Amino acid sequence: MRSERFGLIALLVVTAVWGTTFPAMKLLSAHLDALQIIWLRFALALLVLAPLWVGMRPQERLWGCTLGLLLFLAFWLQIEGLARTSSNRNAFVTGLNVLVVPLIAMAALGRRYGWRLWAACAMAFAGMALMFHENEPWNLGDSLTLASTVFYAIYILVLEECARRTSAHPLRATRMAAAQATVMCAAATVLLLVRDGSMDWLQSLGNLQMSSWLALVYLGFLASVVVVTLQAWGQQRVDAMRSAIVFGLEPVFAALTAWALLGERLGWHGLSGAALIVAALVFSQIQPPKRTVVTPAA
Repeated sequence: MRSERFGLIALLVVTAVWGTTFPAMKLLSAHLDALQIIWLRFALALLVLAPLWVGMRPQERLWGCTLGLLLFLAFWLQIEGLARTSSNRNAFVTGLNVLVVPLIAMAALGRRYGWRLWAACAMAFAGMALMFHENEPWNLGDSLTLASTVFYAIYILVLEECARRTSAHPLRATRMAAAQATVMCAAATVLLLVRDGSMDWLQSLGNLQMSSWLALVYLGFLASVVVVTLQAWGQQRVDAMRSAIVFGLEPVFAALTAWALLGERLGWHGLSGAALIVAALVFSQIQPPKRTVVTPAA
């Protein structure tokens, strides 16, 4: 129980940091595209993590690279979506992974959930309708973000499976983070070279303002090195469903940060929709009390 409690605290820290990354990525998306942001973010992370390849076990390399590919797809789609919608909307659609996780688990793993999940889905969709009614209707950025949410839900389930299969000999979270960062940076490099034919865009980095550089350093070190490591460590102690409910608090941190740094504000429709979404996330994870079976006396 103590180990699980520490795992939950680690995942809460992960969620709080995630919430602050939306405004940072929104700021950078005005100057750089999604692939460039991912490349810079994880190139910085590798300055710290690359030495951990020495002594990396084959299982750590295999699981880390698999998770890195899933994380790359999730990040790429999320940042592409963020460039086309507000950070608040991006964060709340991303937060729906707490509902997408059990839905994928039902479809792919044969797990079964009760009426509470479907009621939570209805609440979440009602909240999204309220939230998006306040501004513009559903757009391409929201669709890309939703696709990102699906890949991130798969990432959470694969990370849980990794912890289950290696429980006898737990993997080092820091080494797995190094493998993930390497795949993220390598995938971004390949796609940038295929698209542009060179890395000449790096010359334009000298024109970035100090605020953009601070955002990059924050994303590269704290939001990548620390967070990816903490998530892998925390999910070795907490199952996917309980992890998902903690991650469901991400939009709350994102909305507060967007309000403080970007001046993005939600009106009454938006606040009501946001409250419904968070309520749906919490409600979806509430476990009904177990019935006590009374055996009649002989």
